[in-house]
Amino acid sequence: FSEEAEPPEEGRHEEALMGELSELVQQVVKRSSWWERHGIDDSIIALNFLILPAGFLCLRSNTALLFLLGIFILGIVHHTVTVKGSHSASHNALTESKSWGKVWAIFFLEVCSAFTAEQAYYNHVKLHHGYTNVIRLGDSSTWKLPFLNRYVYMFIAPIAIPILTPLVALGLLKDVELKTALRTLCCMFLGLYSHYWLLVNVSGFQSVWSALICMLITRSLLAHPYIHVNIFQHIGLPMFSADKKPKRIHLMSLGVLNLPRNALLDWSFGHSIISCHVEHHLFPNLSDNMCLKIKPIVSQYLKKKKLPYNEDSYMSRLQLFLHCYEELMVNAPPITELVGIQ
Repeated sequence: FSEEAEPPEEGRHEEALMGELSELVQQVVKRSSWWERHGIDDSIIALNFLILPAGFLCLRSNTALLFLLGIFILGIVHHTVTVKGSHSASHNALTESKSWGKVWAIFFLEVCSAFTAEQAYYNHVKLHHGYTNVIRLGDSSTWKLPFLNRYVYMFIAPIAIPILTPLVALGLLKDVELKTALRTLCCMFLGLYSHYWLLVNVSGFQSVWSALICMLITRSLLAHPYIHVNIFQHIGLPMFSADKKPKRIHLMSLGVLNLPRNALLDWSFGHSIISCHVEHHLFPNLSDNMCLKIKPIVSQYLKKKKLPYNEDSYMSRLQLFLHCYEELMVNAPPITELVGIQ
């Protein structure tokens, strides 16, 4: 593919397509109740907090089955709060109030996830969403660790996410104001120490190391699909240079992929990360439930206009990444230039 300049009439045509799709989606949003727009997802997150005490109490048991159930509960709650909750909060999708949205972002990202809210917003919302699959901006290259071989990266390295996340956050604090850095440090400490304190005082762990190991296990319970999903849905799809990227509707339809619905991952990560990722990138401020609700409209519209609507299975993407790991995760991606639609 090659292209020298963007014909103005084609640029206007793409803007008209995005405008038409946005109007269709807005009609659905306006007809939807608060429960559909925010209530369902807020309730899922709240329910996770309600079952959290059961997880800590199960860890007191000497029965292997109950102990493993406690690990499972804490792991699911952790990932629902830190992935679904943090992701939704970063897009202000949990509430219609911007002030409360800021509070929830700090709570979910800094207290629960041990990360910095400002840098998460900048890197995810501003760069990844603003420049999806644009080289050196939103190309998902931060997920690449080319010094690791395919099996270490795909199956061993994810276990280290609970350790790496706060370390990366500490490194990013140099880019924020001092008061913001101090707030983030306090929130991170509160979240991590609270988890440790509950394991010792509620679950009855007798040693520091046993509590820390339990924290690592529960916080990495779904780390493998978390890493996999984040690379499956963008890497390996068309990448663009900043000066020749297509308009928004083509950028998102070409550079984003949906995975099939999965009960566990839908609950823990949210529809916008799993089966409605295309919809989420087109309309990032919508909640998970609303992304699911507009999915038929978006898919039908893109297909009707003969635009890409990328879908693939988890196992298919896993096999692709294992087979083409060097090409996808080590080498620089080829730059796609489109003819006739930019």
